[in-house]
Amino acid sequence: MDIAEPLLAAHRARFAAVDPLLPPAAPPAEGERLDAATAAGTRVTGVLQRQRLAPGDVPMLWSAADTWQLFPYFGATGTEGLDLLLRALKGRLAAEATGDDSACVVVWPSRDAEAIRAFLDHGLVPLSAVGVRTAPPPDAEPGVTVRRAGPGDFAAGLALAAATFDYTGLVAAPRRANTAELLAPSLRAALAEEEPPVWLVEAGGELRAFAHCAWIDAVPGSEAGELLPAGRWGYVNNVVTAPGERGGGLGRALMAHVHRELHRGGATRTYLYYNPTNPLSSVFWHRQGYRPLWTTWEVRPAAALR
Repeated sequence: MDIAEPLLAAHRARFAAVDPLLPPAAPPAEGERLDAATAAGTRVTGVLQRQRLAPGDVPMLWSAADTWQLFPYFGATGTEGLDLLLRALKGRLAAEATGDDSACVVVWPSRDAEAIRAFLDHGLVPLSAVGVRTAPPPDAEPGVTVRRAGPGDFAAGLALAAATFDYTGLVAAPRRANTAELLAPSLRAALAEEEPPVWLVEAGGELRAFAHCAWIDAVPGSEAGELLPAGRWGYVNNVVTAPGERGGGLGRALMAHVHRELHRGGATRTYLYYNPTNPLSSVFWHRQGYRPLWTTWEVRPAAALR
């Protein structure tokens, strides 16, 4: 996608200024172009992509079936420039028949307060965030035993993972009827191999909490390289604590172990996705040393964009 060099340079400068932990801004996205101009005559540009998912696609766990994603390039124009691009998107969608299972999405640096103002004004909410942790691993928590999971833990692990969507379906993306079927393949594969690792806490013969993780190398040009600074990262894919055990310290003890193990595997930093609207996980992950780097702003259905 051809973006004017001054605007692209201003876009990259904005990212560098808003958060020093952001990687260099990715090259312009491919897609349909939306253009606007500020009152002072400064040109701003957005690139629009559309993604349609089938019922069996794993991203249906967190995504609408029909997603319109905007990639904004508004440089130093701040709230005004982004407001104009969201207005252009609203006008573009007026010509489309958008269903109930649809969304408008923008993924943007979490610390850009000027952008937040525009997102809120247009009805978008922060449904997901990439949280990063750069602190050294903590000491072990006493009194809790953590072990590696294996194939024999599949049924209990899947039931626990699926059950947590009963809660997240209330405070984030709606729960899908086939949630267990979408979760099963990756969990089964992880438990059948040594990597990626799954750790769990078991008490009284029952699974109380587990963490499904991985090691990810962020290199320029890769998907991880567009989100994170270059290097080896620990990825915390899914952490679940049984509903009756929440608040008792099992999750904290499990993650103390996980952070040490990921560090032992060469990851000096870790990242994950969490829901800022979730009153449990948002507090928990901040207490574990994570802070938001990227936020996914979303409005469902797409026609609800203001």
